[in-house]
Amino acid sequence: MPLALRKDTLNGDPESLHQPLLSSQRSIVNSTSQVAIVGSNVSPIESLDYEIIENEFFKQDWRSRGASQIFQYIFMKWLLCFLIGFIVSLIAFCNNLAVENLAGIKFVITSNMMLERRFLLAFAVFFASNLGLTIFSAVITALIAPAATGSGIPEVKAYLNGVDAPGIFTVRTLFVKIIGSITAVSSSLLIGKAGPMVHTGACVASLLGQGGSKRYGLTWKWLRFFKNDRDRRDLVMCGSAAGIAAAFRAPVGGVLFALEEMTSWWRSALLWRAFFTTAIVAIVLRAMIDVCLSGKCGLFGKGGLIMFDVYSASISYHLAEVPLVFILGVIGGILGSLYNFMLSKVLRVYNFINEKGTICKIVLACVISIFTSFLLFGLPWFASCQPCPLDAAEPCPTIGRSGNFKKFQCPPDHYNDLASLIFNTNDDAIRNLFSRDTNEEFQYSSMFIFFITCFFLSIFSYGVVAPAGLFVPVIVTGASYGRFVGMLVGKRTNLHHGLYAVLGAASFLGGSMRTTVSLCVIMLELTNNLLLLPLIMMVLLVSKTVADAFNANIYDLIMKAKGFPYLETHAEPYMRQLTVGDVVTGPLQMFNGIEKVRNIMFILKTTRHNGFPVIDEPPLSEAPVLSGLILRDHLVTLLKNKVFFPTPRAIGDDVFKKFTSDDFAKKGSNKGEKIEDIQLTEEEMEMFIDLHPFTNTSPYTVVETMSLGKALTLFREVGLRHLLVIPKITGRSPVVGILTRHDFMPEHILGVHPLLVSSRWKRLRFRFRCLGNLFSGF
Repeated sequence: MPLALRKDTLNGDPESLHQPLLSSQRSIVNSTSQVAIVGSNVSPIESLDYEIIENEFFKQDWRSRGASQIFQYIFMKWLLCFLIGFIVSLIAFCNNLAVENLAGIKFVITSNMMLERRFLLAFAVFFASNLGLTIFSAVITALIAPAATGSGIPEVKAYLNGVDAPGIFTVRTLFVKIIGSITAVSSSLLIGKAGPMVHTGACVASLLGQGGSKRYGLTWKWLRFFKNDRDRRDLVMCGSAAGIAAAFRAPVGGVLFALEEMTSWWRSALLWRAFFTTAIVAIVLRAMIDVCLSGKCGLFGKGGLIMFDVYSASISYHLAEVPLVFILGVIGGILGSLYNFMLSKVLRVYNFINEKGTICKIVLACVISIFTSFLLFGLPWFASCQPCPLDAAEPCPTIGRSGNFKKFQCPPDHYNDLASLIFNTNDDAIRNLFSRDTNEEFQYSSMFIFFITCFFLSIFSYGVVAPAGLFVPVIVTGASYGRFVGMLVGKRTNLHHGLYAVLGAASFLGGSMRTTVSLCVIMLELTNNLLLLPLIMMVLLVSKTVADAFNANIYDLIMKAKGFPYLETHAEPYMRQLTVGDVVTGPLQMFNGIEKVRNIMFILKTTRHNGFPVIDEPPLSEAPVLSGLILRDHLVTLLKNKVFFPTPRAIGDDVFKKFTSDDFAKKGSNKGEKIEDIQLTEEEMEMFIDLHPFTNTSPYTVVETMSLGKALTLFREVGLRHLLVIPKITGRSPVVGILTRHDFMPEHILGVHPLLVSSRWKRLRFRFRCLGNLFSGF
C-alpha cells in the first residue's frame, strides 16, 4: 500500500495561468499520516533521532567522564565492529553450508532416479521437497516475523535514512531471516541470499548496539554502551557492508555498496570501521572455505554463494569490441528498467492478495512453488540432447550434484544443456554461464528459454512471503542474455561467451539497481579478474544512464510501494519555489520552560508528536523567546520519575543525581515508555516541572523564508527529526512551526499546494519532448 497521504483534487482548468501558483494555506491542520507495509501489515512510521540532544544533563554527563571512559567508548566501537564481522561471516558460512547440502541432497536424489529412468518418481520427490521447503519458509515468515519478508535492503536503506519501521531488527526477524532464507532458496525458487544477508548483518549490528534483547533475556550490560540512534546507525551501516561482503566474498565491494546505495550520511571514521568489519568477514570466510576445500562440508564447495575465481582466464580485447559492449549496456538498461516496472506492478498485485490474510500469503507462496517445480522439471524435456565433447574439462555427463553436463533424460554420452542451467541451483548456473572454453556447450534455443524463464520467474518469486533477495536472480538473468549475445556474435569477436555472460550480468545489475562503483568492484572481486575493469565500467555506466531515463532503481521503487518516507538526495524543482513557511502546518504544541504537569499529560495523550518547542515568557524573560526543544521520550521519563514541585520554580543542580544517562538513553526500536503507562494523582497533576535542564538548547532552526529545497538538504545531510521554523520578523511567536520528514514528502506538498501538480506535469512533458528531440537527431 502506498503512502496514505491526503491528495486534494485540483479544481478548475489545470492549464489555467490566471490563478496564483501558491495559495496561502499555512494554517491548514495537518491531518495526514504516514503508514508503511512491513510484511503486508500496516504499521505507523517513526523517525529516528540522529541529532545529538545537547541539553544540560547531556553536557554534565560528558563532563563527568574521564579519559578511561572515553577510551572505552572508542574501544567498544571497534570491538563491536569486530563482533559484527565475525558473527555475520559465521552466519553466511552456515547459510551457504545449509543451502548447498539441502539443495544438493535434493538434486542428487532426483538425478539418481533420473539415471534409473524413474522420471515420475523423480518429479514427485523434486515437487514435494520444493513445496515442503516453501511452506516451511512461508509459515514461519508469516506467523513469526512478517518483517523478514523480501530482501530487507529497502528496510535497512530506509533506516539509515532516518525511518524506523517496526520490527525490522528484532531477534525474531533475525531468526526467521536466516532459517527462512535457507529453506526458501533450497526450494528452487528463483531468489537469492545476498539481500537477506544485508538485512541479517544489519539485525546483528542493531542487536549488539542496543545490548541484546530484553524480551528473550539475551542482554549483556557490557554491550549496552551506545545510547543514541546516531551510534546505532553507524553500526547498522557496518552490518550492511558486512552482509554484502559475506554474500560475495567482496570486502571492498561491501564497503562501497554501503556507501553508494545504503547510507545517507558518511564520514571518514565510519569508512575505516566499515572497512575493518568487512576485512574480518573476508578473513573468517577464507578460513572457513579452506576447511570446506578439504572435503569436510558435505556437498558444499563447488557451487555456493561465495563464488571466487569464477573467470580468472587472461583475456584480450580490441577497440572493435567496444561497440558490442556498448550495445550490451544499452540492452541491460532497457531490460533493467522493464524488470523494475514489471516487478513493481507484480508487488502491488501480491500486496492486494496478502492483505486478505495469512492463509492467502501461504497459498500464494505454494502456487509459485508449484508453478516453479513444473517449469524447472518440464522445460528441459523440450531441449535436444547434445553429444559430450571429447575435450571436456570435467566428466560428461555429470553424475551427482553439480557440473556443466547434466544428463537428465538423455542417452549415455549425451547431456541436456538446458538442464545444466535450469535444473540446478542459481549459484551453479552462474558458474556454468561464466565458465570459459565452453563456447559450443549451449544451444541458442536453450539459452533464450533460460533467459525468459529467469526473467519472469524472478519477478513472480520475489513477492512471496519469504526472505528473498534480488542480487543473484538478476545476475543469473543478466548472465544468460549476455551469453546469448555472445553466441549471436560468434567468432566475430575475441571475447569468450563466458566473458559476455559476465558483462551481461553487470549490465543488468546496473539497469536494475543503478549503482556503478560498488557493482563494478563486486563483479571484479567475484570474478577475480582485474582485466575486466574497463569493460565492466562501460556497461555499468551505459546501462545506468539508459535505465535512469525510464524509472528509479528497484530498491527505491520497493520503498515507495511500502510507504517509507525516504528523503532523496536531490530536491524537486518546485521545492526551490516554496519556502518552509509555505508547507509548515499546525496546530503547533509548545511548552513553557516551567510547565504544569496536567498540561504536559494532556498534550502527550492527545497528540503523537515527538518533539515540542520550549518557550520562556515573562517573568523568565523580557519577551517570549525560544529556549529549545524537548523530546517526548524525555518528558515521559520526567513524568515517570515524578520530578515535580508544588510551585513554579527553577530546578537545582541536585536533580542530576536523581538520573543516570541510562534513564534518557534511546531504547531499542519501538521500545520506549508510553504515556498511557504513567499514573498520577490529582495532586501531582497540579504540580510543575522545570524543563530547562532537559531541553536541547541548540536545536537546528531555519528562518521561515528559507527555500524548501535548501531546508531539505540541511534536514537530510544532518539526519534531523525536527527542524524548527522561526519568524523573520521579531514581535511574533518565537516559533512558526516544526518541519518533520512528513513535510518534505511530495504527497504532502502537492496536497497543500495542488496547483503545483499541473506545473509539475508541464515540466515533465517538456522534458520528454526534449528527450524525444534528442534521440530523433541520431
